[in-house]
Amino acid sequence: MAESKKPEKKGKKEKKKVEKEPLPELKTGMTVKVHQQISETGPKGDKQRIQVFEGIILAHKHGAEKGATITVRKISDGISVEKIFPLNSPNIIKIEPLKQARTRRSKLYYLRSYKKRLKEKKIPTPTVKPTSTRSAEVKK
Repeated sequence: MAESKKPEKKGKKEKKKVEKEPLPELKTGMTVKVHQQISETGPKGDKQRIQVFEGIILAHKHGAEKGATITVRKISDGISVEKIFPLNSPNIIKIEPLKQARTRRSKLYYLRSYKKRLKEKKIPTPTVKPTSTRSAEVKK
């Protein structure tokens, strides 16, 4: 029996697969950057891009289960914007924690009408020490 192969379509492009990074420990009051993959369909075809949303986490719901979400709020041009991100979504590429505010509550919904700023401290990022031979030459 002769095997028939289907001809491949030339105009079809393969989707780029972006590897998802493991999620860091997220707490309310953290300022984070959420990298979300957006796919757009238009007359020229499908486009995929990564959109970054930076804001403070107001709520972390459902712990570590499949339906876990975080609510992130930012103020853009004087207008506040809130987004709810499902943590286990394949569209969330990575979440970068930037700062941690000192909070005593698990839900920070009072920040919607709160005008003062929270006390924050920067989260240290792992740095790689450069190994250079110049420092050894200077000491000689």
